[in-house]
Amino acid sequence: MFPILIGTVVIAGIVGYLCEKTGFTRNGILPSIIICVGGAFLAYFVKLMFGVGFGSPGLNAIVSSLGALIIVPTHWRRR
Repeated sequence: MFPILIGTVVIAGIVGYLCEKTGFTRNGILPSIIICVGGAFLAYFVKLMFGVGFGSPGLNAIVSSLGALIIVPTHWRRR
């Protein structure tokens, strides 16, 4: 259980960094990583409590990180 949590955080951090470096988001490196890690934690605990997920923990981390990057910044950005 603990190695899966650490792997989820590492994968989410890498996804946040890569999304910022490729220009997918314009939040800054640290905010993107924080958003991705938060989304991955949420998905990890939902998988733990309810069993809802995409199968492998790595795929859950990637999809939830990208989802958090899409939802959070666009929700709080001013028009």
